[in-house]
Amino acid sequence: MQRLAMDLRMLSRELSHYLEHQVRVGFFGSGVGFSLILGFSVAYACYYLSSIAKKPQLVTGGESFSRFLQDHCPVVTETYYPTVWCWESRGQTLLRPFITSKPLVQYRKYTPRTYCCSNTEDLETVIHHVHSLYPSAPFLAAGVSMGGMLLLNYLGKIGPKTPLKAAATFSVGWNTFACTESLEKPLNWLLFNYYLTTCLQSSVNKHRHMFVKQIDMDHVMKAKSIREFDKRFTSVMFGYRTIDDYYTDASPNRRLKSVGIPVLCLNSVDDVFSPSHAIPIETAKQNPNVALVLTSYGGHIGFLEGIWPRQSTYMDRVFKQFVQAMIEHGHELSSM
Repeated sequence: MQRLAMDLRMLSRELSHYLEHQVRVGFFGSGVGFSLILGFSVAYACYYLSSIAKKPQLVTGGESFSRFLQDHCPVVTETYYPTVWCWESRGQTLLRPFITSKPLVQYRKYTPRTYCCSNTEDLETVIHHVHSLYPSAPFLAAGVSMGGMLLLNYLGKIGPKTPLKAAATFSVGWNTFACTESLEKPLNWLLFNYYLTTCLQSSVNKHRHMFVKQIDMDHVMKAKSIREFDKRFTSVMFGYRTIDDYYTDASPNRRLKSVGIPVLCLNSVDDVFSPSHAIPIETAKQNPNVALVLTSYGGHIGFLEGIWPRQSTYMDRVFKQFVQAMIEHGHELSSM
């Protein structure tokens, strides 16, 4: 994607002409202000193009999948241009919700169960139900953040026996221990951890009468972090002996080697929810069905791009191209 580079050069020229005009009419009073701003703009543009805008790293377990993606999903090999004024991880993560719409999903809960990254029973039920309705249709799945963890755990458990043709995940937390440790750093706790903990508490407190016989809800409401919430509620709710047992079972990195269908996994190495050292690069290299696409920037479910980010992001483009590639050319993978 060369459009942003062209936009930057055009913006630099327009800024130069504008500032030159302001100098002429006396806005700065002298050429010093113009020189400083122009110099800063040029320096920043050079830094951005040389250090921020980079091609993602493509990690696959075999040449076949890599060649397939390069031919039919070229976005994974193109330079990703993060939003020029908001490329830092936390900024991307915080800004994304404000520029994307939130669809209204109407549903009704029928069972007193909550979310658990390692429990795939509900997902299995949905997949088999949809497949029974449309047995001959191309069937793909996508998961974002914790949804991606759930999807990968399902694929790792079931292997090639799934009716899914392919899958894609975005901003997955690969190692739950590493994720919570990163989110417990002071700044990350202040920006993300505490707020998410209160959201979790609010969601279960609405139905506390359904949990009081099994769980100490007063203790749950005193949790100050996601780890404390999971220790007091999630792990107990799903029958784990300890929080460590739950986090071990919930980490999809340990099941990646068993995935039996083509899966594309997009992560940013600056994601504070999923630290780079926990991304299972070596494991991915051992499975020909797995492709990791790792950008240098993008945050957690951010991947904003362009001078002014809009609803379509790099993540959206990856998803669109990959789905289209699998539907139209997926048969090529089996013949490679």
